[in-house]
Amino acid sequence: MLNRTADTLLIYIFTGFLSSLSNATCNEIFDFIIIGGGTAGLTIANRLTELPHITVAVIEAGDKVFNNPNVTDTDKFTVALGTPIDWQYKSTNQTYAAGQKVSCPAGKALGGTSTINGMTWVRGEKAQIDSWETIGNEGWSWDELFPYYKKSENFIVPSPAQLAAGASYNSVDHGESGPLKTGYHPELLNGSLHGLVETAWKSLGIPSTIDANGGDVRGFTVEQQTLDPDANVREDAARAFYYPFQDRTNLHIYLNTTATKVIWASNDGDAIADGVEVTSLNGTVSTINARREVILSAGSLRSPAILELSGIGNQNILDKFGIPSKIVLPGVGENLIDQPNNAIIYNSSTIFNGTTGYVTYATAADFHMGLPSADDLPIWAKQVAAANNYAVNASSLEYLFKVQSELLKSVANAEVFLSTGKGLGLPPSGFLATAFWLLMPFSRGSVHIVSSDPLAYPIINPNYFLVDYDLKIQAAITKWVREFWMTAPMSSLASEISPGYKTLPANATDAQYIEWAKTSSAMMPRRLGGVVDNRLKVYGTANLRVVDASVIPFQISGHLTATIYAIAEKAADLIKADIK
Repeated sequence: MLNRTADTLLIYIFTGFLSSLSNATCNEIFDFIIIGGGTAGLTIANRLTELPHITVAVIEAGDKVFNNPNVTDTDKFTVALGTPIDWQYKSTNQTYAAGQKVSCPAGKALGGTSTINGMTWVRGEKAQIDSWETIGNEGWSWDELFPYYKKSENFIVPSPAQLAAGASYNSVDHGESGPLKTGYHPELLNGSLHGLVETAWKSLGIPSTIDANGGDVRGFTVEQQTLDPDANVREDAARAFYYPFQDRTNLHIYLNTTATKVIWASNDGDAIADGVEVTSLNGTVSTINARREVILSAGSLRSPAILELSGIGNQNILDKFGIPSKIVLPGVGENLIDQPNNAIIYNSSTIFNGTTGYVTYATAADFHMGLPSADDLPIWAKQVAAANNYAVNASSLEYLFKVQSELLKSVANAEVFLSTGKGLGLPPSGFLATAFWLLMPFSRGSVHIVSSDPLAYPIINPNYFLVDYDLKIQAAITKWVREFWMTAPMSSLASEISPGYKTLPANATDAQYIEWAKTSSAMMPRRLGGVVDNRLKVYGTANLRVVDASVIPFQISGHLTATIYAIAEKAADLIKADIK
């Protein structure tokens, strides 16, 4: 079972001068401290330092990777996984996925996970973003977020050669003046493959999509990416939001420095974040102070641990490790949602020299899967609540499951990604691979600290396939992908080599598909187990916000990168509005 790079999603919420320092010095003070120099953190740092009187410090555990070929090479986007710029997190043994431990990649570098991800630029669906407001987050709808999606973006119109290779776009769906360049790979595969794939999907009732970034992703299209097509280099958060602005004297970066916990001021009422304790590469521990706010942007797998180490979370967990409780919020670290995926590999006599990136999104009806019944939802809610020690109660989960179930009537719940060997960073070959995954699982897991040691990795348990319906969906998608490869003209192009018909017969039963799928592979109101409000402030605090993927209440039918940039852009405006 694979894990979608950069798309591991924890939903526990809203449910200068370049100083390349290895050692932070004591008693420095800034208006804002941002924990994490990744996708969201650098976006916010950039926007806040547009105000010359505002000082910002960014704390980043990694180093600069501006010239690292494992980052910049657009044909090698998987090469950095497992290297020092990947945190290399691992899940616990997955009880419902054949006991596997699954890799959970996350970027440890200036630029965060945007330096190691698949570069895919696909937003969520309109109905999904609207659901954030449905569950109580005023101001968080598609119409509210869409301008922020465009604000970050500098979309590069495809060339005639790219158009001939299948690229397409709607200009109204894209920004043209943002820091982040997006567009199509300069070496898109020419020839007949695009037309063959398009024809096969149409035979299965899947239309072609001009642009998947307009709020409706269903259909087949060539993926847009976060890259500079002219220079043929990856566009990560640092390249877009930091390096062109690094001479700002009010922007300060601490590299190779790990934020361990928030330091609190002594006061009555809402807790006030006074600063951040940090540990440098040589082990020196010191404190950096904040006049205005601390912004936690360490990512879905690290932010909850920092909250817990700071005394915010489930009382039972904090007591277990002797951490004084500052604010009781049982939802911290809960509602982890991740999308397990599988892959099927084919061999063709044709050598493919270019890069593909064909993506297809489909609803449950497209891949012949029934929707959950009303009777299923309370059962699943109780099951998930019990598995997570009732940190989020069953009634809250049932409500969220009802919202999700309604979305599944029209929203895509499957993604299929087809690529050549070169598209996967491999030498040109006759290999064709399809990776695929369900997009909106009902299973929920958690991320929690395992000790009071601030440098210890958290324990990550996505609980893949805890809800049996998710496993049935993944099996149905597997069967449907094979149906695509058995459909003309794809059926005459290539032969399956993995898993192969000896392992998974062409006429496999549903039970066989289920077994193969299993073994191969929160911005919410407080009453629903949420941790931050609709201005992304942690409940019970006056000046601590969380801004990263962990504030998204449901998984989205797209890739998280575009939405994280948009959330950060909106968050920056919310913060600026509070600056007096």
